[in-house]
Amino acid sequence: MYTTFYGLSRPPFELTPDPEFYFQTPFHNEGLANLCYGVQQRKGFIVLTGEVGTGKTLLVNRLMNWLAGKEIRFSHISAPRLTSLEFLQYVLTDLGIPSVFSLSKAQLLLQLNAFLIGVHRMGSTTVLIVDEAHLLDWDVLEELRLLTNLETASHKLLQIILTGQPELDLKLDSRDLRQLKQRIALRCRLKPLTREQTADYITERLRHAGAKWKIFPDPTVARIHEYAQGIPRLINTVCDSALISGCAQQLRFIPPECVDETAEDFRLHCGPLDDARDASSSTIHPVPGDLQKFRNTAS
Repeated sequence: MYTTFYGLSRPPFELTPDPEFYFQTPFHNEGLANLCYGVQQRKGFIVLTGEVGTGKTLLVNRLMNWLAGKEIRFSHISAPRLTSLEFLQYVLTDLGIPSVFSLSKAQLLLQLNAFLIGVHRMGSTTVLIVDEAHLLDWDVLEELRLLTNLETASHKLLQIILTGQPELDLKLDSRDLRQLKQRIALRCRLKPLTREQTADYITERLRHAGAKWKIFPDPTVARIHEYAQGIPRLINTVCDSALISGCAQQLRFIPPECVDETAEDFRLHCGPLDDARDASSSTIHPVPGDLQKFRNTAS
C-alpha cells in the first residue's frame, strides 16, 4: 500500500463521502447552513443541486450527523426510482412506522400525518431527504408537493430536502411543476473548486491522513486541477491513482507526468473551467435572520 511509503495513516483520497474529510468552501458552507437553517426554522421545501462529484452526498451526510445530534427524526432515500406508492411505503418504513405494506395510499397518508403530529407535539420536526432527486418521476414529485400540505396553522410538519444534479433545477423550472417550485423556501447550488481551493483541498486531505511533506508539488496540483476541472470526486480519483503510480516508481514527490498518465488511463481531458471561474466570482445570497448562527454550528 502507498500509505506506508508516503507515511500516511490512511488513504486520503477515497471516493466514499466521509464527513471527516469535509472541505469547507463558501458554497459548501452556505449549502450546509441553508439546510440546517431550513430544517430548524421549518421552512418546508429546500433544494440543493450541483454537478456530479461536487460533494452533495457528503453535505447530506454532514446534515444527517447534525440531525442525529439534535435528535430530529429523518428519512433518507438514496434510490428514488420508485412509484408514488412505493415511495410512501419506503418513507414510513424508514421512519419506523410498522406494517405499511398492507395499507392503501389513503391509510399511509393518515399514518404519516399522525406520526408527524406526534413528533410536532414533542416540540420537534421530521425531515425527508431525497438524494438523486433529478431521477424522481413526475408523479412522485407531485406527491411530494402534496406532502407539504401536512402542516399546522404556523408550521410545516414535514421538512423536505431534494438534492440532485443540475437537471433537477431544469425539472423544477418546468411549467408542469410551477406549484411545487412556488413552495421552495431555500435553494442553493454547489460549484466546482477553484484552482486555489483545489490546492487547499489536496493539502487538507493529505494533512488529515498524516502527511509529513508536500507530496504533490504546485505544478502537479495545477495539472490535477486542469484534468479534474475542480470536481472533488475526480480530484480524489486522480490523486489516488497518482499515489499508486508514484509508490510503484518509488517517487517521494508526484510529478506532473504521473498525473498525465493517470488522466490518460481515466480518459480525462483538460477543458474550460467555467464552473470553477463562476465559483470564484459568483455572489452568494444568504437567507435573512439567523443564518450566520447555522453557518457557525454546522461547520
